[in-house]
Formats: sequence, structure tokens, C-alpha cells
Amino acid sequence: MRRTWPSGTGGMHMPEGEARARGAHGDANEPREFVKYTFYKVRPEWRLLPADAKKAQKAEFAALIHDLEEQVVLRAYSLTGIRADADFMLWTIDPRLEAFRDMARRIASTGLGHYLETAYAYLAATRPSEYFGGKSTGSEERAATKALPHGRRYLFVYPFWKKREWYSIPFERRQEMMRDHFRVGHKYPNVKIHTAYSFGLDDQEFMLSFEADEPLDFLDLVMDLRSSEASKYTERETPIFTCILSTPEQMLDALGI
Repeated sequence: MRRTWPSGTGGMHMPEGEARARGAHGDANEPREFVKYTFYKVRPEWRLLPADAKKAQKAEFAALIHDLEEQVVLRAYSLTGIRADADFMLWTIDPRLEAFRDMARRIASTGLGHYLETAYAYLAATRPSEYFGGKSTGSEERAATKALPHGRRYLFVYPFWKKREWYSIPFERRQEMMRDHFRVGHKYPNVKIHTAYSFGLDDQEFMLSFEADEPLDFLDLVMDLRSSEASKYTERETPIFTCILSTPEQMLDALGI
């Protein structure tokens, strides 16, 4: 049983495994989820294979992705022609950390998997926002315990670090700065934010991703946020990845023949 994905997804579907895990934004009492952004690069040797072999490998890989969609929350994105160091990305969400290990094993066991390099991989988890106490403010900044992709055409992803002095500022002052920060974000209602936390799980402190149907909306948002007081406590927010939402077939077809 499959459920149709949101608009802009080229006929993609929400699989049964996701439907079981999905709901509205979670609250503090609901199980939290792990979030993984994995970026892949196809090795040059793959492009030298016969066209029939590449076609068969892409079909096998697409079938695997569709099978995985029944077990985890998964979105496929193409970066072909956008970045030199990554060809596609898989955004996966699951309450079980082991799900990512099992997925990696199955991908590596495919014909195409023998030619894939993991260019970047980022692990994080959901949790209620400490600045909003899990209460709804009419936007995504409350950092729900369940990650909920919106199906927008583009996804912008990056790891994020705060300067250490940020954490020595009194909480009430930090909360005030974050409220001002999010007031800027409210000027761009067509850009949807996903905040996940990586403290102790991976090198970065946060993983941020933004969904939008218009890339220039995100560009304007980022420029606008530069003037917020909270932004001066940013340590690092690179690399930044611009990703195009795709079906598995679209993602693989972008690799060429």
C-alpha cells in the first residue's frame, strides 16, 4: 500500500513503511528519530562500462531504493551538474540507528554500489527545541521529535557549528536572540526548515536542511539572516549542498548512459 507524495515530486509515493512512522509533528513524549544525509559519488570507471550493463545496474539500484522506501523514510535527490564532489544524496529517517547500517550494506551489495564512493555522510537526531519548549510557534522551529519532509522541489543541506561562547550566554538571552532569528525566517514562509542535533553523534553540532520550490527564496533568506544577532555566533556552516528532489529513476537517469 502506497500513498502519493506531496506535489513537485514527479509522481513519487509515500511507502507503507513511512506511513507507519508518519504523523503530525511529534511531541516530547514521542519516540525521537535518527536522521542521515548520505552523499554519493560515482567512480569514473562506471562510465566506461557497456551501456547495457549500466542500464541493468541502474534498474537494480532503483528497485532497491523502492524496497527500502517500504522500511525507512527515504527521499532521493540529484546533485548531478550542481556539485563536482557528489552525484546524488539519500535522506533517510528512522528511529533505529541500525537501519542505516543495513541500508549501507544493501547498497554496497548492488552492481552500482561497487562503483559508489560515500562523499559525505552526516548523522543527527530529532529533539524538541530548548528555546521553544516543544510548543508550536506556527512554524518548524520547535524542532519536532519526528522529521517530516514536505516534498518541496529543492533541499539545501549543511552541517552547522555554534561558537563555544554561545553556550556561555545566559539562556534567556540566547532565547531572545533565537526568537529574533526566527522572526526573520517567518518572512520566507515558502522555505521549510528541518533542524536535527548531532552532539556526540557526529562531528557537527547540528544538521540543517531547508525545503523550497524556489532556490532564490533560500538565497534571500540566508542573506537576510546574516544581519541577525545570533548569526555572529556561527562557527561554521559549510559545505552547503543544493539538491533536487527526484524519483530513484530520475536520480539515476541524471548520471547519463
